[in-house]
Parts: sequence; C-alpha cells; structure tokens
Amino acid sequence: MRIIVVAGMPGAGKEEFLSVADSVGIPSARMGDAVRDFYSRSSEREAGIGIGEFASAERTRFGKNIWAQRTMERMSGETFLIDGCRSMDEVRSFRELSGDVLIIGIHSSPAQRYERLVKRGREDAPGSLDEFNTRDTREISWGLAEVIALSDVMIINASGLDEFRSASEKILRGME
Repeated sequence: MRIIVVAGMPGAGKEEFLSVADSVGIPSARMGDAVRDFYSRSSEREAGIGIGEFASAERTRFGKNIWAQRTMERMSGETFLIDGCRSMDEVRSFRELSGDVLIIGIHSSPAQRYERLVKRGREDAPGSLDEFNTRDTREISWGLAEVIALSDVMIINASGLDEFRSASEKILRGME
C-alpha cells in the first residue's frame, strides 16, 4: 500500500488538497475526523475540555501515535491519503504499515492561514489572533514542524485557489 501523508499548519490548504485527491480517485481519511469522533463520545467534552486539549491528553495517555493508530482503521486500497499528520511518531506508525510512505507538506503564511480559518467558521476556528497563535504553538509542540520540514514534496500555497488545486493535481497525478 502506498500511503500519502499530508502535513501542514491549520489553514494551510490540507482540506483543498484532500478534495483534489478525491477528484482523482485517491481515498483518504482525516486524522482530525478521528479526533473529533472520539472527542464527541468522550467525557472530556462534557467537562468543557477543548478538542485540542483532548487530543493532547489522548497522546499522553495512549502514546504519541494514537491518532495514527486510530486513523489506520479507516484505511483501504492500494493508495491511501492521510490528512493531518502531526508528528514523526505518527509517520513512523504509517511506515510500519507500509514501506511506501510519501510526506507532502503544505505551507502558507500565518496571515493567510488565520484568514482562512476564520472564514471557514468551523467549531475550532480561532476567536482571536492570540488563540490562533496558541493553537500554532500547540501543533508545533506535537512535532508538526518536523514533519513539514522532512516532507518529500512541499507545496507553497501562497497564490490563488485554482493555482493551488492545479499544483496539487499535478503532484497527485505524477504519482500514478
């Protein structure tokens, strides 16, 4: 199985990359969906603990690769894309499953990412720049910067959406 691991800071463009992968027939799973699924069933939610704190607590309780392990249960096929990898521990888990793992890093400036996250309006959207910076710090503390730095392929998402989608499709089709 070929595993494509996509990593990027929140708002960098991972969701768009995922939609391009879907359009070319590559199945995928979002690690964040696993986090949200487990969080929705947890007692921590009722206790008022945020989703980011919950994800961190689960890493402490079950190991740094817990979200990779829980996401693997959703994988199938010859090629599979994983969205939202946060650490090299998670990458190592995927490499234990397959010797064919490609890391794609997606980078955008903090200003662009903040604007996208606010516009997206999800439950975890930052309410302020301080909240955005706190989230970035937390994600970096999990090891995300290392995954991005060690990417096999890097996409800079600094231009328009059409250009980003085109570059993403070119990369994905080049893997066929």
